Amino acid sequence: MQHPRDGVADGGPDERFSRFVAARWRALTHTAYLLTGDFHEAEDLVQTTLARVYTHWHRVRPDTAEQYVRRALVNANRSRYRKRRVVHLLQAALPESLAADGGGLGAGEERDALIDALADLPERQRAVVVLRYWEDLPAEEVARTLGCSVGTVKSQASRALAKLRGHRALVGHPLATRLGDR
Repeated sequence: MQHPRDGVADGGPDERFSRFVAARWRALTHTAYLLTGDFHEAEDLVQTTLARVYTHWHRVRPDTAEQYVRRALVNANRSRYRKRRVVHLLQAALPESLAADGGGLGAGEERDALIDALADLPERQRAVVVLRYWEDLPAEEVARTLGCSVGTVKSQASRALAKLRGHRALVGHPLATRLGDR
């Protein structure tokens, strides 16, 4: 019998990687969309990240794979952000979700306002908000993912939420009040 660590008993690193990508593609693309504000850039970011991660996949432990890829995604976005200092026009919603929301009414309208406000946050604050509140990760895991202290996560989250509450897309919106509940 093969030992699970040698990569044969569980189908090997390639199969493990394929299963991970198949299971997590949609969630990773959604996170990347929130980080970039553009659906096509999000897909490119996820593909770039997964291509980089693949070369090291044999060393990634299954219990830390999600965190490893998430951190690589955030780092790849940082690199992209540094290289491209061009202002992007951000879409208010994922293309497939527009029809499902009946043209942006109700919950879609709330999401559109939040996406608009997120787009105006600095890159690090946006990453903290996406990971902490959208992905619902504990502050400690966000800190590990971003390579900073828990205190930095909390201060960046506090600043980001204050900016979101005062953002033109959310002023007077019931969502701005709920952002204060965090």
